[in-house]
Amino acid sequence: MTIDWTHFTSGSALAGGLLIGLAAAWLILVEGRILGASGILGGFVPPRAGDWEWRVALLAGLIAAPLLARALVHMAPPVIEADAATLTAGGLMVGFGTRLGAGCTSGHGICGVARLSPRSLAATATFMVAGFLTVFVVRHLLA
Repeated sequence: MTIDWTHFTSGSALAGGLLIGLAAAWLILVEGRILGASGILGGFVPPRAGDWEWRVALLAGLIAAPLLARALVHMAPPVIEADAATLTAGGLMVGFGTRLGAGCTSGHGICGVARLSPRSLAATATFMVAGFLTVFVVRHLLA
């Protein structure tokens, strides 16, 4: 995997980061909730009265935003260099890690680190190191 420097723009990365930061700030300041995708999805089972509206709104925004961006800005389609089995195994491992770490990268990495939570700092360091090691092993030792 390589970065496509032809299509990467710092402006889109900055805009995306600002939108994620605004969404995280809004959710914690207005709703008193942490912006963590796994927790938001997990909150649907079992559903609780009065707790699903903001979850549906947030998930709708996660789906609508890239569709809107695609309609407004011409973007090259993503190239995925992995087969279905690799993507499935990776998804299952991420799901397992999310349960093991009591949160996902968005909850720990964005909100937890911003609050200087020791648990989130440890979790973020752990999944970053695990990601680096996985890329090294797959790209250099198994290739």
